[in-house]
Amino acid sequence: MATRWDPEQYLRFSDHRLRPQLELLDRVPLPSPELIYDLGCGTGSRTRIIAARWPPATVYGLDSSAEMIQKASAEPAPIQWIEADLSTWQPDVAPDLIYSNATLQWVPGHIELFPRLISLLRPGGCLAVQMPLSWDAPSHVLMRETLATAGPGGTALGTAELHKAVARKWVDGSEAYYDLLVNQARTLDIWETQYLQILSGEDPVLEWVSGTGLRPILNGLDDAERAVYLTEYRRRLRAAYPVRPNGLTLYPFKRLFIIATA
Repeated sequence: MATRWDPEQYLRFSDHRLRPQLELLDRVPLPSPELIYDLGCGTGSRTRIIAARWPPATVYGLDSSAEMIQKASAEPAPIQWIEADLSTWQPDVAPDLIYSNATLQWVPGHIELFPRLISLLRPGGCLAVQMPLSWDAPSHVLMRETLATAGPGGTALGTAELHKAVARKWVDGSEAYYDLLVNQARTLDIWETQYLQILSGEDPVLEWVSGTGLRPILNGLDDAERAVYLTEYRRRLRAAYPVRPNGLTLYPFKRLFIIATA
């Protein structure tokens, strides 16, 4: 089931989303990569940072969303923007760096995907990946539970296809990716970080997930069901993430980082 993206909604928390992007980039061990692919480039802000870090490099920004590519390409930059299916993407020339921040969780089949990505690199090249570990977060547990119970009399909303898509665990634990890559990688560095995100505004956790994890549900419900869902999900989120006495909301969010060299 294809997911439609809203670039403006995604950018609402660009400051919080930027930090893990930069932390991943800072751990890339390559002094001067010549060919770089940013998989899931989104609106292109991160890809521009990559291009600025290594000005001589040839940089490509790939995304499966036409809306994101349109937003990225609207501003001139020495970057080539490509709309592509990341599950089947194949570069013409082996790259030095494949970088992907908060994207590969949307691509199923990690058992095949991750070994394939590292096999695409030139010898000595680097695969750098960051993905959210949000499956067990209250916001995402409530996301699934609300879909299953917010209908009349506690029934489910949406189609069986939507429920199947939402039930897929996006990202496995660190050990699973170690096992996938250890026999192919020359070096392998995997770590997890939990950010205590301090959010402002009304219903900020709902606003956050509306730009990312909630998109399949928002796209998969009709207008009437979407209104019912959001009313109930908003109520549950307010209970799970109460506003602090200073008017701010704390939203702990865990992320997985992988740096593998070929």
